[in-house]
Amino acid sequence: MNIKSTSLEPWIKHKITGDSSGRLTRKQIEDYQLAKLQETLDWAISKSRFYTRLYSGLDCKISSFQDVLKLPFTTSEELKDNPLDFLCVSQNDINRIVTLQSSGTTGKPKRLFFTQADQELTIDFFHHGMLTLVRPEDRVLIMLPGETPGSVGDLLRLGLERAGVIGVAHGLVTNPEATLKQIKRDNINVLVGIPTQVLSLARFKDSKGSSPLLNLRSVLLSTDYVPLAIVQEIERAWSCKVFNHYGMTEMGLGGGLECEGFCGYHLREADLYIEIVDPSSGMPVVDGQPGEVVVTTLTRAAMPLIRYRTGDMSRFIPGLCACNTVLKRLELIKSRDRVYLTQTDYLTMADFDEVLFALNNVLDFEVTLTEGIEKENQLQLDVQLRGPLTWEAKRNVQQALDQIPVVRDARKNGSLRASFYLVSSPVVISRRSTAKRQIQDKRGSV
Repeated sequence: MNIKSTSLEPWIKHKITGDSSGRLTRKQIEDYQLAKLQETLDWAISKSRFYTRLYSGLDCKISSFQDVLKLPFTTSEELKDNPLDFLCVSQNDINRIVTLQSSGTTGKPKRLFFTQADQELTIDFFHHGMLTLVRPEDRVLIMLPGETPGSVGDLLRLGLERAGVIGVAHGLVTNPEATLKQIKRDNINVLVGIPTQVLSLARFKDSKGSSPLLNLRSVLLSTDYVPLAIVQEIERAWSCKVFNHYGMTEMGLGGGLECEGFCGYHLREADLYIEIVDPSSGMPVVDGQPGEVVVTTLTRAAMPLIRYRTGDMSRFIPGLCACNTVLKRLELIKSRDRVYLTQTDYLTMADFDEVLFALNNVLDFEVTLTEGIEKENQLQLDVQLRGPLTWEAKRNVQQALDQIPVVRDARKNGSLRASFYLVSSPVVISRRSTAKRQIQDKRGSV
């Protein structure tokens, strides 16, 4: 089977060498990254109050990737506490400020700053990265926030425009039936959206119990962890290819993208240096071993981030991709949040996603942990269903929950009590942002 090579490789080669023809090599990538790492360090130390303090007294000369390990990590807490101290340019040069308040948290938000040139890097990535799954004159429905200039949907639309593709701004899905009608009316053949919202479209049934016939060739899922159950449901419903995108605002929105081999993200290696480290020791792990994703931006002007701990868990996949690129492959990201029930047992949204989205009537859900009177853990599951509320539906949810070993064992030994609240509605409960879904941990709160 012929697999089209990732569209990122010629783009990255041109950024590194000025020429997109011929084959890219790992040596070219690594020599470029080392030079950019030094440039980024010099820029940050001379311009950022935070990095001037952090690196005070350190030898910050980089001649090998081993030298990077002597640099301390940057954390999200530091970013929340001192956003302006990260700035390397005048506030007059800032073109876009993004404030991130992840669901499930009540602390300070993160604020990220971008110059116009920083945003141009994102548009360029969207332009070339999307060529993996679009063709000229395709019509793409962008189901991400896009009404504000510089928002992710707006930048994607501009990138698609450069690729000769029509991007139709839609925003978040609030009415699946209306969105599906727009897809047919506007002859949309590619979708970009949040996994649970795209799932709501794939599982929509009209008053006659029928699903609308759509002519979709590809779907790109972004902004959140993507359960295999959702990918399989979308493929089944529309007989299309489903691609995953990995990115976060801290990266400049774009980090990596699957190719047609569907075996890991190919990374934006001319703009980002990615490490995988042991989350406990902070030391690098061997390729193929799992660990925490650590990101250094190589081309950002306003707010470069150096050795930024993302909290995401993944691994570099050894060997060549089926598309034969030399770009590294990052395994699809696992849900980043961990909520501990004991010192060793923890839960993530991924645990719930894989078992609950496998049920064909589940559209979305929320998980909340609280503390009982006797200090036991109490888990509340609010599930949005398509179809009637029945005892069978509740039993299926309970049986799915018991497929999670940590939940099953904790319920058996009495350290966890679970309650279920089901709601049936054909209309998606709209999320106000693209914040990643997280377990709401309210234990200890008043």
